[in-house]
Amino acid sequence: MELLGIIWETVITKPMINSLVLLYSIFFNNFGISIIIFTCLIRLILFPLTLKQSRQMKAMSDLAPKMKMIQAKYAEDKAKQQQEIMKMYRERGMSPLGCLGPMIVQMPIFFGLFWSLRATLISTPEKLSELSEKLYSWLPQVHSSIPIDSAFLWLDLGEYSRNSQYPYLLPILVGVSTFLMQKMSSSAATTPQQASTNRLMLWMMPAMFGFFTLNFENGLALYWIMSNLIGILIQGFITGWDPLFNLLNFRKNQVDDNNNELIVNKEETSNEEDRDTGEDSRRSDRNRIKRTRRKSNRSRNRGR
Repeated sequence: MELLGIIWETVITKPMINSLVLLYSIFFNNFGISIIIFTCLIRLILFPLTLKQSRQMKAMSDLAPKMKMIQAKYAEDKAKQQQEIMKMYRERGMSPLGCLGPMIVQMPIFFGLFWSLRATLISTPEKLSELSEKLYSWLPQVHSSIPIDSAFLWLDLGEYSRNSQYPYLLPILVGVSTFLMQKMSSSAATTPQQASTNRLMLWMMPAMFGFFTLNFENGLALYWIMSNLIGILIQGFITGWDPLFNLLNFRKNQVDDNNNELIVNKEETSNEEDRDTGEDSRRSDRNRIKRTRRKSNRSRNRGR
């Protein structure tokens, strides 16, 4: 375990910490800009993996209709069903785990960023001493840049979001950006169980990350929001913007459905009123005819 810790610090956290501090010294001693530029650089480095993952997910979505046909055709024979699905993957040169590979590779980087940002956003003299030990001796710019000023706009990037001036703003932005990222990157469901799982993840992940943000530093929230926004742009240019357009159309269709329902209700109410008015008119006519007949009968009786 100690060896793994040394490898983790040497390969992941130390390079990230020194990069963040170096960017801070280059970009006007503004740590917010440093985090934004660093996020863009990380996304740029990971772009080939992201591109591969996005194409794999799009290919999986394109295969969804054929997969449903296979599942329906061999609904009683699960072994044959899996055999035909794997055959379809081989014919297309795909692997069902192909989209997971890039994600697994990215996980250490994301965890490293988490700890690197926390180590860089110091709040006590003890942490300042720990940070100095992690800076490269051959990079004088980083040593001259600490301690770091954590102020950015109205935020203190080293402060927990729950203690900020607007405590719920960043958690909401994290939640919304995570929701949009999930919406853009989710693949088409081929089974009811998968559709249910997709819906659960679509709402659970944003709520979870938004809640966790309350207990994270503002700098981590800034990184997560920027990472999501860049991811949405990349996903949109690779696989298209249909998920966002469908989301907007869904909202529009909801409004249209509500308006149509109001129109239908008004028409039904108007029809009922017309029917009531017509019934009253017919009843009045019948009563008038009856009165006329009674008068006519009385006149004939008197004449006799």
